[in-house]
Amino acid sequence: QVQLVESGGGLVHPGGSLRLSCAASGNFFSIYAMGWYRQAPGKPRELVAGFARDGSAIYADSVKGRFTISGNNAKKTAYLQMNSLNPEDTAVYYCKMTWGEINYWGQGTQVTVAT
Repeated sequence: QVQLVESGGGLVHPGGSLRLSCAASGNFFSIYAMGWYRQAPGKPRELVAGFARDGSAIYADSVKGRFTISGNNAKKTAYLQMNSLNPEDTAVYYCKMTWGEINYWGQGTQVTVAT
């Protein structure tokens, strides 16, 4: 079993920055199996950042140049650094880990970008 817990969300001003964390426990093996998604009200959940098979980072077009995914295997934690935030980034952000055919999801953390 895998458990994922996101943290670091909150209210930030436009242009501000925030770093999300996803701590894994249980049958964890690599941060490269992890990724970040988000879901805004009335919109489908979308991929924000993850890793390709060669280990390179992949990003949604809407966040390229502003967000950075990283991780620390020793700490069993993935991160999402978010810079130059705008109101369109407001959403619940979810961490996902893939183990075989199963996708494990965290509970989500709310990010609100507003004055």
